[in-house]
Amino acid sequence: MKTALRVSEATSLALHAMALLAQNGQHALSCNEMATTLSVSEAHLSKVLQRLGKQGFVSSTRGPKGGFRLARAADTVSLLDVYEAIDGPVRFSNCLFETPVCQGNGQCIMGDLLASVDDQVLKYLRETRLVDLMPATA
Repeated sequence: MKTALRVSEATSLALHAMALLAQNGQHALSCNEMATTLSVSEAHLSKVLQRLGKQGFVSSTRGPKGGFRLARAADTVSLLDVYEAIDGPVRFSNCLFETPVCQGNGQCIMGDLLASVDDQVLKYLRETRLVDLMPATA
């Protein structure tokens, strides 16, 4: 069976928010600042950040200088960790096509391409750390 990874909106927000927090080091960012920077819904981002907080990925501080920070070092958090914190274990969907026309006989027109892509995506998520997404310092 051929497969493809689907990334939910919540996981996308989590990955982008965590990358943004990693780039900002120990400087706290408010949900509003992050939502503006990422051009996303503040309400949805807030829910995602709450979930990340419950999983121990971010910490928050109230008050005028408050906001969110990484709760773990950027070199210890993989993209797979973040993905699974939001969506649980990685599951690949059955098909890339909205309306597949195959007969389910294992003869996908995509051949073994999807299985290979799945392996590469999973390897990338497992091996890429938040620190890898930070701009190089000169």
